[in-house]
Amino acid sequence: MNSPPHSGPVRIGVLGASSIAWRRTLPALLDAADSTVVAVASREREKAERFAARFGCAAVHGYESLLERDDIDAVYVSVPNSLHHPWVRRLLMRDKHVLAEKPLTTRPADTAALIGLAAERGLVLRENIAFVHHGLHRRVAELVEGGRIGRLRHIDAAFCFPPLPGTDVRYRADLGGGALLDAGLYPVRLAQYFLGDELTVAGAVLRDDPVSGVDVAGSAVLAASTGETVTLSFGFEHGYGARYTLWGSTGRLCVDRAFTPPPAMAPVVRIEEQDHAEEITLPAEHQFAASASSFVAAVLRSRPLGSDPGHGEWARTALRTAELLDGIATSAHRVTAGRRD
Repeated sequence: MNSPPHSGPVRIGVLGASSIAWRRTLPALLDAADSTVVAVASREREKAERFAARFGCAAVHGYESLLERDDIDAVYVSVPNSLHHPWVRRLLMRDKHVLAEKPLTTRPADTAALIGLAAERGLVLRENIAFVHHGLHRRVAELVEGGRIGRLRHIDAAFCFPPLPGTDVRYRADLGGGALLDAGLYPVRLAQYFLGDELTVAGAVLRDDPVSGVDVAGSAVLAASTGETVTLSFGFEHGYGARYTLWGSTGRLCVDRAFTPPPAMAPVVRIEEQDHAEEITLPAEHQFAASASSFVAAVLRSRPLGSDPGHGEWARTALRTAELLDGIATSAHRVTAGRRD
């Protein structure tokens, strides 16, 4: 049975003391209105204490101990990918709202199961894909819808960065590592942002690391039900790049630093036509703060527990993302990568 909801600020627990939690998400959750970070749980006591000292909350040794606390309304989950499904499920069964790092799970069936469970229990479940909350992309969508580049025909998008340390969890196949789930998710979700969820995988290539067994790079082609096409690239064996180009019937629109802009960076949209080019500078925004605030607001809207948290559209998109990533993985032609350096 659902427990009575807390009426004050959303009390947040953190499951997993990760780098992204330290650098981006916890500072954003601390700054979000109507929320407070109560505790951070790690399997390493020293790490939990280091996080607790910085963020002014309790240190919890072990994930199980966090589940036992009755002073938490929602949990931010930042553990390795393969652990998302079991831990998010346990949290939902304890009537905790969940903000999970991407990808929500490593399999579409598990994503569907968690979405169904959250809906059944009237809980908010979100995947922390921060870039979709940045106003840059809303402005680009407005420009495209306004005919600024004519009829949209094609999207090309990429998110790549240099090799990681050999001990990085993203080289662990048993923990859901690999470039597709880590970096490839971004251009896939971008394609959904502009073209909707009715996309299919037309072809793909993945480069597998012979040492770790995970994919370290890849490319894919998607097709929209309305005729547009998408080419996307991703990986962590490249120089850094995070960009996309929307190609229309009368011009092109280009965006750089598209997925991970620093909070103080004013993004630039470049529009290129046959005999004209212009740049539009947009306001800087903190996309992690926007993602955190969106989650907290959804939790507040869900009170009392069991009311509709408005997850329908988000759930459909999250499930389709999982299905597209799985489609790329299962249909890809695989090649062997060279040395990481």
